[in-house]
Amino acid sequence: MKVVKRISKWSLFLAIILTTLGVCAWQGWSWWSWASAPPAGSVASGNSPQDKAVQLQIPPGTSAQQIGQDLESAGLIRSASAWKLWARWLMQRNGGGDFKAGTYNIAPTESMQEIANKIWAGDVVKLNFTIPEGWSLKQMAAYFESQGFFKAEDFLKAASEIPQAQYPWLPNGLPHLEGFLYPDTYELVGDDITPQAVLKQMLTRFEQLALPIYQKGDQQTKMSLLEWVTLASIVEKEAVIPGERARIAGVFTKRLQEGMSLGADPTVEYGLGVTQTPDKPLTLAQVNTPSPYNTYINAGLPPTPIASPGVESLKATLNPENTEFLYFVALYDGTHVFSRTLAEHEAAQAKIRDERSATEKSPN
Repeated sequence: MKVVKRISKWSLFLAIILTTLGVCAWQGWSWWSWASAPPAGSVASGNSPQDKAVQLQIPPGTSAQQIGQDLESAGLIRSASAWKLWARWLMQRNGGGDFKAGTYNIAPTESMQEIANKIWAGDVVKLNFTIPEGWSLKQMAAYFESQGFFKAEDFLKAASEIPQAQYPWLPNGLPHLEGFLYPDTYELVGDDITPQAVLKQMLTRFEQLALPIYQKGDQQTKMSLLEWVTLASIVEKEAVIPGERARIAGVFTKRLQEGMSLGADPTVEYGLGVTQTPDKPLTLAQVNTPSPYNTYINAGLPPTPIASPGVESLKATLNPENTEFLYFVALYDGTHVFSRTLAEHEAAQAKIRDERSATEKSPN
């Protein structure tokens, strides 16, 4: 009987131990499942604010522990302690290595393991941006800020620092890079989303695509690189219909050859920082306002380009149409009426004003 009792006690003891271990294992597994799951309230609904991805920037040299703390603070994981354990397991499994610096888009619905794998693999954000032909530096700056890339003022400041050491072909004495940032579609990798990175890409594209056009045609033009880009930027702002580019370039070229002022509205707008519309054209006072960019008052070209010209405007400026026209005025469909004399030009302007006035007074 004593032996039986002794076995029963050991059985009870083992049962207690096994039960305790089982409870601990269950609690541990429950804690791990809780800790590694997406935070509460992050179930995707398709239109909830909680569904929006969070952009996390990890500077070079950031420790795994700090990354976990940052993720926990951002509400992207439940436990920095669980992250530390998982990070240690990743390092052991891969025989070393570390998380990659960069900028990451992390959805609140991603598990801790998914987030860790993304950062371990360096799956950084890749951002596309498109700069249309004819945009100015200020328009670019406003666009980048609206997209959350960086502040507009930071871009404008960077664009006023001329990297002539890297791009020795840039004209001397430029106050900013207006006109030399090639309009195109670009991609930025998330670990280098800075004004300097954007400017480098755009200047390099100008060097690759625009500069060779000038270098091939510099034997047939007396314009410097700065003059070429400046005139092309005015053509870009004036030409709406592609088929009119060469003619508009021809009018401006002829006016320059004859010592006439260009009389280009876009240069006045640029100098004053305004944009005219059909309903709100430039006033006589604005046209008469002194400015280095006022090509009604000042002869010749303005001191710098006024926008980024596209390749077609650059080509048209290098090969302008040989024309007798000296004037043109815009219609409201984007086309222009071209005139040989000032009298013809003024008659065309009057006709357009009368037609617009009649349209405004029409009952419908």
